[in-house]
Amino acid sequence: MTATGTIREYQAGDFDAVTILWRIAREKALPDFQRTKGYFFHQDRDYFQNHVVPANDIFVAETDGRVAAFMALKADFIDHLYVHPDCQRMGVGRSLLELAKQRSPGHVWLYTLQINLGARAFYENNGFVAGVSGISPPPESEPDIQYHWHPW
Repeated sequence: MTATGTIREYQAGDFDAVTILWRIAREKALPDFQRTKGYFFHQDRDYFQNHVVPANDIFVAETDGRVAAFMALKADFIDHLYVHPDCQRMGVGRSLLELAKQRSPGHVWLYTLQINLGARAFYENNGFVAGVSGISPPPESEPDIQYHWHPW
């Protein structure tokens, strides 16, 4: 991350910035997928508030005083990791992965959609290995792939 960046725990006041970032990052990475699924922003907000927040430890990365990325982590499982498109390729996502590895030094795992080639390349470039393929649970219900990181 840049010298001006920090990672901290999510606070309730981050809700708007994080949910907007989450939507923008998904729309930029997979515009056709987002259009096809047709979820409204209020549905994203409800899902984040009712499913993501209570089930995960959430960390926010800030650069230059604004939310640049977030990661939702449950033990050794990365449930969500999104970087604002304007902040990609600055080391922000890598910094969040490093935090996950520090918190779970023996193993970290996650899922990403098979069509998300950018995310797949990012995880593979950061030491994650593709594993089992399957179908993601609702609301996506799309082909996904499981990734694992081990220190060895």
